[in-house]
Amino acid sequence: MKKSEMQAHNLEYEAKMDCARAAEREGLYRAALDAAVSAWENIEGMMQYSKKYEEEEFVKIDAIDLILRYSPLLLDSKRLKLLEDLLETRKRIPRNADDDLKSKLATAYAQIKDNHRLWSHIEGNPEARQDDLRQVLGADQTYWRAVAESWEHMGLVVRQPDGGSYRLALTTRMGQIVPAKCPSCGHIDEAPKAMFLEQTDCPKCKSSVLFVLVSRRSPP
Repeated sequence: MKKSEMQAHNLEYEAKMDCARAAEREGLYRAALDAAVSAWENIEGMMQYSKKYEEEEFVKIDAIDLILRYSPLLLDSKRLKLLEDLLETRKRIPRNADDDLKSKLATAYAQIKDNHRLWSHIEGNPEARQDDLRQVLGADQTYWRAVAESWEHMGLVVRQPDGGSYRLALTTRMGQIVPAKCPSCGHIDEAPKAMFLEQTDCPKCKSSVLFVLVSRRSPP
């Protein structure tokens, strides 16, 4: 690959990751993952350019790290499968990265299974106590607390203080008033969640779009 080609891949990678980071800051986590996945096609060129001309070593690859961080929290095995395919077909990526990406991928798959169990528990027990999770679900209480806190930051769970711990409840009731963002003009509107699950007209730009749910809180 010529220097100009490597540089072009590097610039495209950075532009896509800027979009991913911006979406993450706004709480648009699935949009952030979409942008990160789109950057994968530029990883090899970016790595070659950075190592050859910027003398950079890769402790982690942000476009992959974002998937490993958020896919388990979003119970998104589809993107983990895409990552698995990427590591199998583009072997230069895991070979040139300092991270043990395949080990981290296996951990992410295991976390999805654990997070499914936690989600089902909270769904079936709306007043579940956070300090009881280790007794009910096993594993490490520190892990369950970290997931519950992340879900709270992402707007998926409410943690209500109660006697030195928290009561947990999902925030996915269809009639709940939630904010959502028009992907066409960026307008943020509020309405019952069910209204945002199908295509609707944006009151600002009048485009017929599928609104993207956003968090009321700042991302972690």
